[in-house]
Amino acid sequence: MASVSIPSLMRDLTGGLARVEAPGRTVAEVVDALNVAYPGVKARLCEGVRLMAGLAVSVDGRLTRLGLQQPVGPQSEIRFLRASEGG
Repeated sequence: MASVSIPSLMRDLTGGLARVEAPGRTVAEVVDALNVAYPGVKARLCEGVRLMAGLAVSVDGRLTRLGLQQPVGPQSEIRFLRASEGG
C-alpha cells in the first residue's frame, strides 16, 4: 500500500496520524481509499475530479503534473503540498 503523509491541518480526520497507508494504482484511487477510512479527506483535497486549487501532489519525491491521475506503486510515498506561486 502507498504511504501518505497527512498535512497537519487534516490530521483531525485521521485521529492525529501524520502518516497512513492506503491501496490504489493512482493518486485518485488512494484518495478514494483514504476517504473510506477517514471520511472527509476527499472533500479537503479535491474539487470534483481535480485537486483543490492551490494544492500539488508529490509521488516518490517528485511533483507531478498528472495530479490525481498520477500512477502510484505499492511502495510509493505520497504528499499533498500547497502549490508554490510564481513570482
